[in-house]
Amino acid sequence: MASFAYRGRNGAGDIVQGVMDGATAGAVADLIVGSGVTPIEIKRTAESVDKAAGGAGINLALFKPKVEHMDVLLFSRQIHTLLRAGVPIMRALAGLQESSTNTAMRDVLQDVRQGLDSGRELSMALARHPTVFTPFYISMVRVGEMTGRLEEVFIRLFDHLAFERFMQEQVKSALRYPSFVIAAMGIAIVIVNIFVIPAFAKVFQGFGAELPLMTRFLIGFSDFMVNWWPALLLGMVSAFFGFKAWVKTPSGRYTWDRVKLKIPIAGKIVRKATLARFAASFALASRSGVPIIQALTNVSETVDNAYIADKVDKMRDGVERGESILRTSISAGVFTPVVLQMIAVGEESGALDDMMKEIADMYQSEVEYELKTLAQQIEPILILALGAMVLVLALGIFLPLWDMGKVALKK
Repeated sequence: MASFAYRGRNGAGDIVQGVMDGATAGAVADLIVGSGVTPIEIKRTAESVDKAAGGAGINLALFKPKVEHMDVLLFSRQIHTLLRAGVPIMRALAGLQESSTNTAMRDVLQDVRQGLDSGRELSMALARHPTVFTPFYISMVRVGEMTGRLEEVFIRLFDHLAFERFMQEQVKSALRYPSFVIAAMGIAIVIVNIFVIPAFAKVFQGFGAELPLMTRFLIGFSDFMVNWWPALLLGMVSAFFGFKAWVKTPSGRYTWDRVKLKIPIAGKIVRKATLARFAASFALASRSGVPIIQALTNVSETVDNAYIADKVDKMRDGVERGESILRTSISAGVFTPVVLQMIAVGEESGALDDMMKEIADMYQSEVEYELKTLAQQIEPILILALGAMVLVLALGIFLPLWDMGKVALKK
């Protein structure tokens, strides 16, 4: 029996974590769900992994196929179609298992079917796989089971997942060109400092005169890179992995997610995309009959930003104290005046879910526009950076040659 470290939320929305022994992660998930906690993450402890591997090998689980976002997206759409057509849930799952091209997804569906066979509810069977189905997804399925509108919940989840995928692809597409330019500039700097400047430095040594400040700076920096490149490479690799380890800590992720929102140009896009995800998730939960407090608890897990999630948790605490959504939204300090006005109208008219959907659509359109113009916004900055690099190289390399030319003319 192995040990598993788990993290989840209790009925009050508070984070609960600990270590539990079980035969599999699914068995541990059953115990956690049975205690009233919705699992968020279940990982095998390092000691159990070492024992399973015999201390001698590579963890073969790293090479196994994983369930991708698209697999869950297709599952949501297909299960909605089958349920709406009147196909029993067990037959629907069996058909999806046979038609799935991802072996990992087939294994998940097989385990879900076994869970239903043993008498579990669908939400509990899905909760056995917290790395595949998010707490928000499981909560929505649970609401569908309670209200008898399971097929409706699945199509809404499909729309929600499709929206998230669209946002991620748009961000990646917009950042592709700037990333390529920055990488090319970095490679150019390395090549110039290792191969070009040392060749000019040998020529400049025969001048017998004091070199310009910029030339001395370039030669000094080039010598540093040539002589200390192993240390520089080690430092860069250490900084990269150190940053990744820091971001995985709760305080590090919170700080980084907060800093991301303040980055010029990109920060406002991240903020709008995050708030669009929040509004869309809240509208989906509210339309499906989830109570506001539980909806805010679930939504905080979907925003994918620890700083915004903390703001949403504080909004939930304010609602629990009897405050209005508008008041807690103002206290959060992340919404624009236009959005606050829409929340006020929705709360006053009793159509908050419709207003939240309008907010999500508004933020989505703004993000689409920002992403389409992102290259145009970043292009002047990249041109200035490239021009500054060329200017430094020109001043450092060609000034001494210019001085040498003037001396030769005087002779």
